[in-house]
Amino acid sequence: MTHVVTCFVRNRGRVLLVRRSDSVGTFPGRWAGVSGYVEGDPAAAEDDARRELREEVRLGDGDVELVRVGAPLDVTGADGEFTVHPFLFEAETRETVTNEEISEAEWTDPTAIFERETVPELWETWRRVAPSLPTVREDRTHGSAWIAARALETLRDDAAESDDWESVARTARKLRDARPNMAAVSNRVNRAMATADRTPDSVRERCIALLRESLDATDAAAETAAERLAAREATTLATLSRSGTVRATVVESDPEAVVVAESRPDCEGVGVAEWVAAETDADAALTTEAAIPAALSEFDADAAVVGADAVLSDGRVVNKTGTTALALAAREADIPIYAVAARDKVRPAGDSWEAEETTRTDAVYDGEEAVSVFAPTFEATPAGLVDAVVTEAGLEDAEDVRRIAEEHAENAAWDESGP
Repeated sequence: MTHVVTCFVRNRGRVLLVRRSDSVGTFPGRWAGVSGYVEGDPAAAEDDARRELREEVRLGDGDVELVRVGAPLDVTGADGEFTVHPFLFEAETRETVTNEEISEAEWTDPTAIFERETVPELWETWRRVAPSLPTVREDRTHGSAWIAARALETLRDDAAESDDWESVARTARKLRDARPNMAAVSNRVNRAMATADRTPDSVRERCIALLRESLDATDAAAETAAERLAAREATTLATLSRSGTVRATVVESDPEAVVVAESRPDCEGVGVAEWVAAETDADAALTTEAAIPAALSEFDADAAVVGADAVLSDGRVVNKTGTTALALAAREADIPIYAVAARDKVRPAGDSWEAEETTRTDAVYDGEEAVSVFAPTFEATPAGLVDAVVTEAGLEDAEDVRRIAEEHAENAAWDESGP
């Protein structure tokens, strides 16, 4: 059986679909992902996938990041039998240059596959690499905004292939409850269900719209924070953890230096510091949580910026452990600390929060003595230690946060029966 690759490239929730031209030998005129033959060992099909991206749409290795490799599937069509190797890449750009094998290219929602004449089993191929409940529940690499986007995509795809409202509702409940510390996940799922008609197609449409809105909200929050930092003439920032919103703020504010705490127990701050060094013009400095006070002085920090996995209705900011230490150090150094987050990270009114149990004990102590370890990933930093919560709407005060929390509680009421 002939082995081929199919590459889906995603950018801001949309994927690149291409129409095969009359110059190709199989399935001319059909819509597909970027596709091509496996020329070597099928076990090394990623090399072929990257080659096809370079040749057909001129996306090089520096333009895309591999997200997932799907299980191969056997496909039979009028033009032969094929084993398809699916790939999902994330792209930083939508700028493409197509070759003679492609007659059209369009960035669109993946569910548009249902509306087009495609190569055989294209939807099933997409589902092999598409986000899913395990993506939302198990990801420990990305921040909550990224994971919330994957939750909306999962709900969208489930609704697209379902004709049963209750089955979509069951998926929504599972997604809503998958990451209890990440308010954006449950809030966005709840909004999709609360504002849709009780039909799968309406849920699909709401997910598509909310995905775009949520990505825009993250950008707007980062822009607002950058404006605030510019007004203070801040050139050296301190931060910790992996917030995508904070990364966007760093890009927008263009500081001269960024001081990053390592973020125990998972040490995501190491990757953040590497990102600063590799992807921005700022000098990157890595420190430990224990050394944060000294680091603020050593590098003459002007402001501290953190993300938020959630903002509680009383104004407390739930974020990576170490945030409170950074806030206290910032107060002592007389510099502001801002929590940058979209409004969907405010938890609904009446919703409680409890610190999760320590899971990475071996990262702190792996000896043989009877030593208990307390090393939670998240903590709630008191509202009084944070100068402002910065969202897409601007600087939110305590009353603003309470009002947003009430709106989220209303959306959560779509499922009065509970999970």
